[in-house]
Amino acid sequence: MGRSALIHLLRSQSRRLSSSTLTTGYHHRSIAGSWSSSVIPKVRFQVPSLNQRSWASSGANTREDDDEHKISIGPQGKKEENDGGVVYYGPISSTIKKVKLLSLSTCCLSVSLGPVITFMTSPGLNVIMKGAVASTVIFLSASTTAALHWFVSPYVHKLRWQPGSDTFEVEMMTWLATFTPKTLKFSDIRYPDTQRPFVSFKADGNYYFVDADHCPNKALLARLTPPKDAHDSAFKNL
Repeated sequence: MGRSALIHLLRSQSRRLSSSTLTTGYHHRSIAGSWSSSVIPKVRFQVPSLNQRSWASSGANTREDDDEHKISIGPQGKKEENDGGVVYYGPISSTIKKVKLLSLSTCCLSVSLGPVITFMTSPGLNVIMKGAVASTVIFLSASTTAALHWFVSPYVHKLRWQPGSDTFEVEMMTWLATFTPKTLKFSDIRYPDTQRPFVSFKADGNYYFVDADHCPNKALLARLTPPKDAHDSAFKNL
């Protein structure tokens, strides 16, 4: 009896030990698995959708449009090529326009605000002196603006000409800094017998200036700058 009871006790203890070992191992495996799943990052690959692609393409097109509509100073090569018939561009056309606009602005301010400032800032002067000062300011401003226009009025800003044609078109600047076209004939070109600076030829009673260093068509330039004795010799032959 005592021996059988001892054997039964040993078997029961061995079963308990084996069951506890299995439980502990399963618990360790579950902890290790959860730790590995929490530590290892999940990598996901996303393919850009159709909307994202269309947005990217529209953004690229918008940037290209912005580049095309950028404002830049000076002549542009693409625009010059697309401007049909233009064979000459004035190299300082934009500079002349800016200076003329500045001169017109100062002239308008002097004419409108000069008398007001003179009568308000000089209370000790009599009316005759105030009027003389205001008139002097207006005269100086208007004279400088007129002198600038006289000096740059012969400047040709653009010249259009088709090879073989007897006429050509020049683009001139008015006293309001706007451009106006004029059609001239080669037969009307005369030598500019004047002391006025920056004049290349005379036609229909007006003077015109073409920068010889920036005119690529030398044959056209030769027709626009006749020698001094060309007109005289034609009359002598008659």
